[in-house]
Amino acid sequence: MAAPSAPRHPAHDDLRERWASAVLVARGTDDCMPSPHRYADDLLARWAEPQRRYHTTDHLIAVLDRIDELAGYADDADLVRLAAWFHDAVYLPERSTNEERSARLAERALPELGIDEARTREVARLVRLTITHDPAEADRNGEVLCDADLAVLAAAPERYAAYAAAVREEYGFVPDDAFREGRAAVLRQLLGLPHLFRTPHGRREWEERARQNLTTELSLLETGM
Repeated sequence: MAAPSAPRHPAHDDLRERWASAVLVARGTDDCMPSPHRYADDLLARWAEPQRRYHTTDHLIAVLDRIDELAGYADDADLVRLAAWFHDAVYLPERSTNEERSARLAERALPELGIDEARTREVARLVRLTITHDPAEADRNGEVLCDADLAVLAAAPERYAAYAAAVREEYGFVPDDAFREGRAAVLRQLLGLPHLFRTPHGRREWEERARQNLTTELSLLETGM
């Protein structure tokens, strides 16, 4: 795993420490193992790539913050945190293989950091779960990661509008009509789910507002605005 220099984000140092803390808990504090910090720098460089508009370092911070909020529902919150770091580590908007490539990156990097096979396998599984955001019943780690990743859907209206605009920017290569059709299909699929959120907190605090936001965006797309 290479370690290019990441453009400096105001929260860079805090993020490096959050990453190191999750790694050390997952592997144990074995001083003979590589320092986790250079891996953090590689990941932060990935999250700062120029093609990103929504899937940026700010999104990573938001997901980690929501995992902290939901940590009590997880079986192993630190593995969920590691999955958050990797879940969009590979991101090219025109590709459909981002989650799989991100999971494979985790499968290469985590053993180098001294994290055992079972924990590495769980992190990679969680990353792949973000393809569908459909965790099985009683998959507590999966529920927390998926809820944290989708929490933006419950943002205040102005922040939700900024999220939707950033997604459109990431798909700037797609013509307007095709984007509206594709995005509307995604929104209808989400609105058709029995629940957007799986944790009790997510359902209680985020479900209603998220559905309002999705319904508003769908209406705007359908009217061509």
